[in-house]
Amino acid sequence: MRKGIVKYNNIVAGVLTEEDEGLYRFAYDKNYIETYPNQFICFSMPVTLSVYSSKKLFPFFDGLIPEGWLLNIASESWKINKNDRMGLLLSCCQNAIGSVSVHPINTKHDE
Repeated sequence: MRKGIVKYNNIVAGVLTEEDEGLYRFAYDKNYIETYPNQFICFSMPVTLSVYSSKKLFPFFDGLIPEGWLLNIASESWKINKNDRMGLLLSCCQNAIGSVSVHPINTKHDE
């Protein structure tokens, strides 16, 4: 399982998780929901208590990953397969251009 804290303008907005089975989940942080109920990270994911689930990395988050020659540099520098979208997201998107950033959470595999 891999997790990342999703921040919107440096405010914790939620947590993105990749389950061991390959299922992706995104859940908004409860404090974020209470404080910023109308400040969604993207149009397709409005602020809600419900957890978003997908068999593929959500298109919004996939769009944060570098492309072209920047993707080549990132993949080679961090030794991450270009198809490992969650790995690339967690490695490359802590200082992404725009309002949203994703920061890795270190988790134990057997929790």
